Formats: sequence, C-alpha cells, structure tokens
Amino acid sequence: MKRIILGCQMLFVAFGALVLVPMIVGFDPSVALFTAGVGTLIFQIITRGQVPIFLASSFAYIAPILLATKIYGLRGALCGLMAAGIGKIIAGCLVKKFGVDTIKKYLPAIVVGPIIIIIGLSLAPVAIEMAAGNMFLAVIALLVAVMVIIFGKGLLKLIPIIAGIFIGYLIALPMGLVDFSPVTEASWFQIPSFVFPKFSLGAIIFMVPVAIAPTIEHFGDILAISEICKKDFMKNPGLHRTLWGDGIATSFAGLLGGPPNTTYSEVSGAVLLLKATDPKLMTIAAFFAIGLSFIGKIGALLQTIPAPIMGGIEILLFGMIANIGLQHMIKRRVDMGQARNLIIGAIMLVLGIGGAALHTDSFTFLGLTFGEFTLEGIGLAGVVGVVLNIILPRGITVNADIEEEAEEKKEETAGETVLAERS
Repeated sequence: MKRIILGCQMLFVAFGALVLVPMIVGFDPSVALFTAGVGTLIFQIITRGQVPIFLASSFAYIAPILLATKIYGLRGALCGLMAAGIGKIIAGCLVKKFGVDTIKKYLPAIVVGPIIIIIGLSLAPVAIEMAAGNMFLAVIALLVAVMVIIFGKGLLKLIPIIAGIFIGYLIALPMGLVDFSPVTEASWFQIPSFVFPKFSLGAIIFMVPVAIAPTIEHFGDILAISEICKKDFMKNPGLHRTLWGDGIATSFAGLLGGPPNTTYSEVSGAVLLLKATDPKLMTIAAFFAIGLSFIGKIGALLQTIPAPIMGGIEILLFGMIANIGLQHMIKRRVDMGQARNLIIGAIMLVLGIGGAALHTDSFTFLGLTFGEFTLEGIGLAGVVGVVLNIILPRGITVNADIEEEAEEKKEETAGETVLAERS
C-alpha cells in the first residue's frame, strides 16, 4: 500500500505540467496521460527497470508544435514529432559508439543555450494572449505559483503549477467563468481521442532540430537522478539506453497524437524529497496515468480551466524556459568575447525569434518527388547554429574586447606606477 501511495504522489507531482502542454497546443489531455504512462513503461523496459524517472509532456516542443500544426496540419506535426523521437534514438546510438563527448562537440552550450532561449521567448505572445482574457485571474494564478516556489515547503514546493491553477480555479468559480457542461456531457469511461500522423518531409526537417534541446536536457536529468540515487546511470544502464527509452517514448506519443515525452525534473525532485528511489514507483505512476486517461470526466474537467489561468502560469513557465537557456551558457562558461560565439548566438536568436523561414515548393530528388516544406523559427535556428558551430574558426576575439582589455591593463599599470611613486 505504501508503494501505491508513493507512486500516486509521483504522478501528482508531474500531473500539472503533464496536462498543461496538451491544453496549450490543442491536444487531448487524456491522450497525453495515456502516452506518458506507456512512454514511462517503455523507458523502464529499455533501461531494465533501473532508473526512477517518469516521462511526460515536454515544454520544449510547445512553440514548434503550434507552428508546425499551423503550417503542416496536426497530422503532419505528429509526423515531425515521431521524427524528433527517432533523432533521440540516433543520438543514443552515437553515444554508444563514440561516447558523450563527441555529441557535446557538435552541440555545445553556445548552440543549445540560444535554442532554449528561443523556445521560451517565442512562446511569450501565446502566454500574454491567453492571460489578456482576464488579467485578474492570470495574475492570481501567477502570484500563487511564485509564492509556492519561494515559500513552499516539502511536497507543496514541487507542485507550484497545480497550486496556481487550483487557486485560480476556485476564484473563477464564483465569477461564473467555469462551464461544467463538458463534464456533464462526458461519459465516465471513454477511449482517448487518438490521432495518427501523416507523412510530411517539411515537418520532419522542421521538428528534428528542436530535439537538440530536450536531448541535452536529458543528459542533465540523468546526471541529477544519478546523484540523487548515488548510482552512475550514465554507465549502467547507460546514457544510450536512457536516450533510446526517451526517443521511443516520444515517437510512440507522436504515433497516437500525444505530446512528445521527456524526463521530468519535478519527479526527480520528489524522489530526493521523499527518499523514494525505487524505480517500481514510476511503474505504479505510469499505470495510474494510463487508468486516468480512460476516465472521460477527468479530461473534460481539465478542459473547463479558464484560459487566463493557464496564461498566468505560462508567463512564469515560458520565462523560466528562456532563463534556463541563459543559465546553461553561464554554467558552461560560454566566452562571449569570442567572435564565433557572438555570431552564432546573434544569428540564432534573430532567426528564431524573428520568425525567419526557408520555403521550398515540391521537388524531385533521385527520382523521388517530395512535397513542399518550410523550415522556420526554432528549427531553422537550430540547423543554422549547428552548421555555424562546425564551420566558424575558433579562438578569434572581438576587437572591441581586445581594445577594452588593453585599456584596462593600461589603467592598472598606471595605477601601480602611481602607488609605487607614492611609496
């Protein structure tokens, strides 16, 4: 019984973020619950049941999903998400063959950091638009989440999203802003509304570069859970296996119309807080998620949450995503005095946030005809960043920095001379 209770708590910690992503991008939350549960079981099988991690909806894909759905349609976007999962699987194969350092060589912090920043900032208009419907509710939800992050203790500190939504929901009820008709109309038992992908080359090219950031984030999550459990999961079962599990879970989600999966840091925090390092707890949480996905009224209830409440939460979340990108570069001491780093960062940010796009009509290659595709935003920025990182020379310092450093040295030398004369 204790294991069951702990397993439920793990799902409870992940629940807010898990259902928030599909609600933002227009997916069925019940499908997200199902694919998160099955995805976690897939991960457990591939990693031989050794790593206590729960997989669920990834925030990194929100903006790409919104853009890809607009350009290629929902089914096309799902094809791109499946390809992103395959990209993670390929990354796992490369890690197994060449080691982690080889991957880091082509995906350094100066490439990954701007991608994460773009993901966060490109979502800013979405958050503001949703919050604008009722700024009072949005601010309440935002403030509650912030207060829980700063002053929350124990398990409460791990669920700021749920806390913000819950309090905002309670305030929205007497204001008459909650419509319960979807709940009354929904049946208790129903099969999630699965949607299947349709092949789209453009969506594949658009979405695969987006997988770079979650892949790097995955490295950090595995390191973190290794430290929590006092085990080296990078070696056993191996980073390649955890990437395979993550990638297959993401492709599986795309196959059924769910948001891509990723390892959840919130759940790792709960593992640390509760000292619950048994991987079987994640299996229990996974089965509960699958079970909840078939309760129709649960999905309907989630859809009654007013959009401004979600907007208030998103203001915090999307800003935090951008901050994570900055933090990633600071922790890895990216030298912005290097001309190549300035160039890579500048071009990626403008292309990604500015909405630059490369469009091509249908074309024939090696006897095969391909439909039109568009590469824009985050996907374009990611591809350009990787290419620039490969071709630009290293060790070139910005002239302005050289002059500034020289001037500072002159001032230091002059100061030392004055002190010497006085003494």
